[in-house]
Amino acid sequence: MSAAGVASRVALVTGGGRGLGRELARTLSTAGLAVGLVGRDPDRLKRVERELDGPTFSIAADVTKPQFVEQAVDVVEDKLGPVDLLVNNAGLRDPVRAMPWDADPQEWWKVMEVNLLGPILLAHEVVPRMLQRGTGRILELASGVGLRPEPPYSAYSVSKAALLRWVDNLAAGLDGDSGVRVLAASPGLVRTDMTEDMWEGLDESAYGSAEPLCTVARRFAAGELDALHGWYVHAAKDDLDALLVAASGAEQNARRLGLTPYGPDDPLA
Repeated sequence: MSAAGVASRVALVTGGGRGLGRELARTLSTAGLAVGLVGRDPDRLKRVERELDGPTFSIAADVTKPQFVEQAVDVVEDKLGPVDLLVNNAGLRDPVRAMPWDADPQEWWKVMEVNLLGPILLAHEVVPRMLQRGTGRILELASGVGLRPEPPYSAYSVSKAALLRWVDNLAAGLDGDSGVRVLAASPGLVRTDMTEDMWEGLDESAYGSAEPLCTVARRFAAGELDALHGWYVHAAKDDLDALLVAASGAEQNARRLGLTPYGPDDPLA
């Protein structure tokens, strides 16, 4: 059975203990999905778990460790049922502002591990199960920083750029009758624990709400955005209905990698 038009029932949200992960988990729970939460801090996860409306379960795990990822997926599926919506939200940014040549190499690489290896390991566990069932969705949390250089946070920028290429490859491999759909979405600038001190002196009015990203997640879970398979969506700027119209006539590479606009008025950046 194809995923198109079939609403997801069980979501697994990484980085679910705070920030955007918490908001996404609340949105999906309110929309009627059972929600599995994965993160590093069990106390934070339990607090979010208590906030959710429906079936939920949380497990502490390091998404950069294959054995912990496998265990987390197994436990969530045992408690809630097959995961048919994976939300790769767990993220890390450079711990200090530094030019690329001054950054600590080990800290730099740790950002790459969380932001890129984590989604790869989750896909390694989840996608074969989705393919076996013939249905599933993967939402990857992208960033506009992946579309431009950001030297003080080069690891974050490079990891998010690489994530878009990962989505591009994942989507191409899942084309056809697989029933599995993948979408990359950037939330725009939202104040969270991770972003609040990234840009010192930034006016408060520059920060937006998590609501546009949550809308993308809710509509993707409902099967409404499957036509955007492999695309990049800027949640804070894009008109989703306009993108769906564009998708019906766009060339296959439109919005892949977040580099090809679908028209002259496309608010790509």
